[in-house]
Amino acid sequence: MHQDTTAERPATARGAVAIIANRRGELLLHLRDNLPGVIAWPDHWSVLGGGCDPGEDPVTTIVRELDEEAGLTVDDLTELFEIRDEHGSGQLITFFAASWDGDESTLPLAEGVKLQFFAPEHLDILTIPPFIRTGIDRCLATRPV
Repeated sequence: MHQDTTAERPATARGAVAIIANRRGELLLHLRDNLPGVIAWPDHWSVLGGGCDPGEDPVTTIVRELDEEAGLTVDDLTELFEIRDEHGSGQLITFFAASWDGDESTLPLAEGVKLQFFAPEHLDILTIPPFIRTGIDRCLATRPV
């Protein structure tokens, strides 16, 4: 009897995040809720984003997540690269870049504790998930000086 070894593997869980910069080159970071066991990377600074819903592509996900989490709409969304969150959710995360020059304190934050712009040289003092830090570093390395 022939055994079928081509059975489908479970789909990889996916997510999307956006590295959002203002005209001064500062990055918009999101302080996540302190809910250990409920969310990945509790009480860490991260970028806005989240998991893909079933059948949703990463670009649709990041547009939805920016709106849901912060009422934020950006016009210049650019896909950058993918990194797996090996030590958290396990998701394959698509990173996007965008710009926004508003006042972060006016955004209607629906998840997390706080949104704040940070100059890249101040990121080292923040607790940031390793895969997010890697993504930010990769993004910053490609920006003109």
